[in-house]
Amino acid sequence: MSMTLLDVGGSYIKCADGRKIPAASRGSREEISAALRQAVEMPGQAGHDDTVTPGLTGGLIGVAIPGPFDYRNGIFLMKHKYEAVYGESFRELAGLGPEADIRFMHDVNAPLAGSLRMLGLKDAALVTIGTGLGFSYSIDGDVKENPAGSPAMSLWCAPWEGGILEDFVSARAVSSAYNRKTGKPCRSAYEAAKMADSGDIDAMEVYSDMGFILGQALRPILDSLGIRTLLMGGQISKSIGLMIRPLKAELPGVEIILAPENAVFEGLKTLFE
Repeated sequence: MSMTLLDVGGSYIKCADGRKIPAASRGSREEISAALRQAVEMPGQAGHDDTVTPGLTGGLIGVAIPGPFDYRNGIFLMKHKYEAVYGESFRELAGLGPEADIRFMHDVNAPLAGSLRMLGLKDAALVTIGTGLGFSYSIDGDVKENPAGSPAMSLWCAPWEGGILEDFVSARAVSSAYNRKTGKPCRSAYEAAKMADSGDIDAMEVYSDMGFILGQALRPILDSLGIRTLLMGGQISKSIGLMIRPLKAELPGVEIILAPENAVFEGLKTLFE
């Protein structure tokens, strides 16, 4: 039976077959529906231009998607993105019939589940740093969830220096910190990372400060959970070399490793086992 695995983000829908579909998460209902329908289509037989929609053939579809979301019933509940389809069914928006077996997992829990399998881990935590800050953890191989299906513990909204932690650890935190430090424009965390790699001391300090803050926030949590393995995921974590020293200094005895590529898709496979 065919299996389609999707990682639904705010800008793109990444497909396990390598496709990357632009997702107008702040667009109209029609635009969002069109992106989902394109994502669930599968290439036809070699040499043909046709496509096959799994929902018409009883296929398996695993979807990693951020919350708030009704993971049991597949209903959009977000208001910060995909607001045009709030309260609507993923199945209907994607044009899938009742034959399709669609299952959903939070987009931070999925890569943790995949990493556990790929690396043979049991007790571990995963931090994802991108547009936002995600956190998930597992005990004895079990990824912990709250009753809604989201991670059991939220890190992004933890109070921090008059704001929340995500204000200090995220893509926007990098660019805004660089702007404050130098008075110079910085359009993205990627731009700051490139400047740091080229020897920009201010950019290096911004990333180092972020590693220090993240380590400070994580230390009591990991200690209380008895977790000594920390996985790093998300686009900003690809610049782990710029923040690893202060992060390690704040987390003595914790092994810090990058989550494997495609861990999210390996995690989604566990939904059907």
